[in-house]
Amino acid sequence: MENQAVLKKNTNKFSTKDIVLIAMFAAVMAVCSWISIPIGAIPVTLQTFGVFCALSLLGGRNGSFSIAVYILLGAIGLPVFTGFKGGLAALTGPTGGYILGFILMALLYWAGTKLFGSKLPVSIGLLTAGLAVCYLFGTIWFVFGYSKGENTMSFYKALKLCVIPFVPFDIIKLVLAAVISSRVKKQLNL
Repeated sequence: MENQAVLKKNTNKFSTKDIVLIAMFAAVMAVCSWISIPIGAIPVTLQTFGVFCALSLLGGRNGSFSIAVYILLGAIGLPVFTGFKGGLAALTGPTGGYILGFILMALLYWAGTKLFGSKLPVSIGLLTAGLAVCYLFGTIWFVFGYSKGENTMSFYKALKLCVIPFVPFDIIKLVLAAVISSRVKKQLNL
């Protein structure tokens, strides 16, 4: 009975395996953000694929910490964001809200898996809802950031520029990440 209490008490701690996987997926997100296809003013990257994989493979808690580590690495100036950018300017600029929105996505995923479990359909649903929240937060941030000074940007125009062209790509990345992660989890017993 005493051993069960000790085991239960230690479940909130990070194991060495957890720490390694959190760091590894922060690096995976950085590499994924560097892979880009220029289709306009904002390139298509695999950054969201890395975020989806981190959450799907590591779960809500560890995935959230991995995303936080990734963002903190960028905030201190390491070139981990799209276009090898880093620093606070990348986060506070007009498109920084989409990166910060990953935290909201992760927290939603974490809470959702606590409530509904992490089966594949639930995972896809939570990642989709998280992506929508990330889009909303990032678009509001973009409108606010772009509209400083003499520039003006409507919410609809920002959606047309920053979200609508990326929805098909992000849905494909989301489904691929969820399916691949589900298979990898089984193979690696994660």
